Amino acid sequence: MQFNRLYLLSGAALCALLPMQALAADAVAAVAADEAVAASGTADMDADIVVLGFGQSRQVQSVRAEDIARLTPGTSPIKAIEKLPGVNYQASDAFGAYEWSTRVSLRGFNQNQLGFTLDEVPLGDMSYGNYNGLHISRALISENLGSVEVAQGSGALGTASTSNLGGTLQFHSRAPSETFDIVGSGTYGSDATYRGFARIDSGDITGNGLRGYLSYSYLKTDKWKGYGEQKQHQVNAKLVQDIHGLGSITGFLNFSDRREQDYQDLSLDTINRLGYNNDNISNNFALASQLARIYDNQVAAAGKQPLPYPTAGLAFPAPYKTVDDVYYDAGGLRRDWLGGATIDAQLTDALTFKLTGYYHQNKGQGVWYLPYQPTPGPGGSPLSVRTTEYGIKRGGTIARLTYEVGNNTVELGGWYESNTFRQARRFYGLADQATASRPTLQFNTDPFFTQFDVKFDTETMLYYVSDKLAIGDKLTLTGGWKGYKVINSANPIVNSGSLASGKIDATDWFLPQAGVLYKVTDNAELFANFTQNMRAFVSAATSGPFAATQFAFNTVGGNLKPERSDTYEAGARIRSGGLQASIAGYYVDFSNRLLNIPIGNGPQGLATGLANVGAVRTYGAEISANYKVVGAVSLFASYAYNHSKYKDDVIDINGGVQRTGGKFVVDSPEHMIKGEIVYDDDTFFARIGADYMSKRFFTYSNDQSVPGRVTADASIGVRIHGHGIANGISIEANVTNLTDKQYISTVGSNGYGFSGDNATLLAAAPRQWFVTLKRGF
Repeated sequence: MQFNRLYLLSGAALCALLPMQALAADAVAAVAADEAVAASGTADMDADIVVLGFGQSRQVQSVRAEDIARLTPGTSPIKAIEKLPGVNYQASDAFGAYEWSTRVSLRGFNQNQLGFTLDEVPLGDMSYGNYNGLHISRALISENLGSVEVAQGSGALGTASTSNLGGTLQFHSRAPSETFDIVGSGTYGSDATYRGFARIDSGDITGNGLRGYLSYSYLKTDKWKGYGEQKQHQVNAKLVQDIHGLGSITGFLNFSDRREQDYQDLSLDTINRLGYNNDNISNNFALASQLARIYDNQVAAAGKQPLPYPTAGLAFPAPYKTVDDVYYDAGGLRRDWLGGATIDAQLTDALTFKLTGYYHQNKGQGVWYLPYQPTPGPGGSPLSVRTTEYGIKRGGTIARLTYEVGNNTVELGGWYESNTFRQARRFYGLADQATASRPTLQFNTDPFFTQFDVKFDTETMLYYVSDKLAIGDKLTLTGGWKGYKVINSANPIVNSGSLASGKIDATDWFLPQAGVLYKVTDNAELFANFTQNMRAFVSAATSGPFAATQFAFNTVGGNLKPERSDTYEAGARIRSGGLQASIAGYYVDFSNRLLNIPIGNGPQGLATGLANVGAVRTYGAEISANYKVVGAVSLFASYAYNHSKYKDDVIDINGGVQRTGGKFVVDSPEHMIKGEIVYDDDTFFARIGADYMSKRFFTYSNDQSVPGRVTADASIGVRIHGHGIANGISIEANVTNLTDKQYISTVGSNGYGFSGDNATLLAAAPRQWFVTLKRGF
C-alpha cells in the first residue's frame, strides 16, 4: 500500500469538483426562492434545542448549537450529548477534552464499539490509541459545531464506520455565515485556565455564493491536582461555493496540536491509602528515582542477586507501599491534519449525488516515566521514558446517489479507505540527576531500545443500499443492507517481544436493516427497527488480534470471528404544545465477543492472550422529554435502564475458568437519570443540570465496583444588544461539579481484569469555575 495511493484517494473527489466551479456564475437567479422554501419547512424543528428524532424509524436524537453554546467554551462536543438517554459519558477534567480519561458508551457498548463521523468523514473509534481516526475534540473546535446526532441503537446504513456494533455519534460542523462577521471569546477560570477563540466569517465574497471562515483556538490549563499542564492549539477553515440550483462545493482543513500531562491512574486501594488527590510526582524527580532504586533492589533480592543500589534499602518511604503507587510523570502528544472536499450535486429534480474525499495525518506519542527499564550506561537514571508512538496516514472517498420518485426514495452508496498506521514502543534514556533531562510535552528522539515497531495496513470497502417507501400519509417502511470487507495486515519492522504479525479480514456482504414508522396523528408516531452489524478487527499493537502473542494469534487467528450484534428496538414519540417526548425499548444480541486477556499491569505493556469469550445479552428502555414551560423556560429530563450481562464463562491464559457468565458488563450502569432547567429570554440566560449514574463494575467477575453518584453543573450569563461591534457581546459564568463531590469518573483507563483491584480508575475534577467574555452569540 503506497503512500502516494493515499493522496490519490483523497484527491479523487477534489479533481471531480474543480470543473463544477465554472457552473457557479450560471445559476444565481433562484437563490431567494429556494432558501425561503427550505427555511419555512424547518422553522418549527429549529425551535427545539433537543430534537427527539420525529420521522425516523430508529431511536435518533440530536442536540443543536444553541445548547452546546451553554457549556463552558472549549468543552468537548461529546459532553453536549451526555444528558440524552442511554449515554454514559465520563471525563476527569471539566472540559471533557483530556483523552486518556474521556469515555462514552451506549447501551452497554463501549467507545471502540461505536461509530463516529464529522460531516460524514470517519473519525474511527475515537479510542485513546486510535489507529484509524482522531478524537472529535481534536477534529473540530467546539464553537464550530453545528449539531450532534446520536443513534443509540443503530446508525444509518451509510455511516462510514466498521466499528459501530452499537450506536453512532455524527457531528456536523456549522456552515459559513452569509454575512461578514468576527466572533471571539476569552475564558479565564480555575487552575490558571486560559482559553481564547476567534473566527472570521467572510460572508458572500463574490456575490455568487462563495463564503468561508477561518478560526483559531488556544487552551492552556494547569492540572487540577499534582503538577503539570494541558494545552492545545487548533485551526479550522471551511470554504463553500454554492452552485445555485445545482448544489455546492465544500472544502475544509482542520489542524490540532494537543499536549497534556496525565493524571495518575488509581485503584481503590490507593484511594483508600493516599486519597483521591494522589497524583504523579512530576515536581520531585529525586523521589521518583529513589522509589525506582528501591524497586530494583527488591527485584534483585527476590532473585537472590546483589543489590544494585545498596544504600537505597528495600523499604519504600511512607506513605508509599509499592512502586506503582506513584510515577514521576506521563503525557500525551497528538498533532493532526484533517482535510477534504465535498461536492453535493442536484443532477436532476429527482437525482442527487454527493462525493467526499478526505485525508488525515497524525503524529503522536504517549509518554510514561517508568521504573521497569533503567537507563543503561554510566550516569543513567534508574528510570526511563517509555513511549507508545503513533503515525496515521489515511485517505478515503465516500459517495452517495439518491433517487426520489413519488413516495419512494432509493439510496446507493459506498466508502473506500486506505490506512497505513505505524505504531512503536520505544524507551528513551534519562540522566541520573536532580531533575528530569527530558520534558514531558516534547516529542522524544534518540531511543536506546525499541520493543516493537509495526506497520499496519487496513483496507476498507463498504457499500450500502437503502429504500424508504411512504404508503399513504401514515405508514413509512425503511429497509436495506450494507456489506463490507476490511483487510488487516501487520508487518513488523522491529519486534523484540512476541507480538503477532500476519493478515486477517472481516467480510460480510449482507448486513440488513429494516424499520417501520407509523404516524398515529400529526403529533404522535410509533417506530420499530432491526439492525445487524459487524465490527472489523483492529489493526494495532495495543488492542485487537495483533496485540496478542504470536502463539495466541496462530492458535485462534484462523478461526477468529468478528464481533456481531443484532439490535431490535421499538418506541413512540409525541409532541403537544411545548412538549416533545420519546420512549424506546430495545434488545441486543452481541456475539463473538473478543477479549485481549491482560498479562501484567498496564504500565508494563506486555502482549496479551486472545479469546472469543462468547455473547452478551442486553435489554433496556429509554425515556426522554423536553418541555417548554413558557417562552423563556424549558425543562429536559431523561431516564435509561440498561441490563447488560455476559452469557459465558472465560478460559484464561493459564487454562483456568473465570466465572463471568451472568455477570454485568463492565462500565455499564443499570440506571441513569439526567435533567436540566434552562431560562433564556434572549438577554439573561441560566442553566442548571444534574446527572445520576448507578454503580459500575470494573472487573469481569463483578467483584470490584465504584459507587453511583449525582453531579451537577450550572451556568449563568447576560447578552448585550447594542450597535456595531458592541452588538452580540455577552458575559457568562460556568461552574462544573457544583457540589464539589469526590467520585470516580473514569473506569477502565488501563483496561479490565477478571478480578481484584487494579489501577484503572481516574478521579473526577473538583468544583471549578470559568468566566467568559464573548463577542457574537
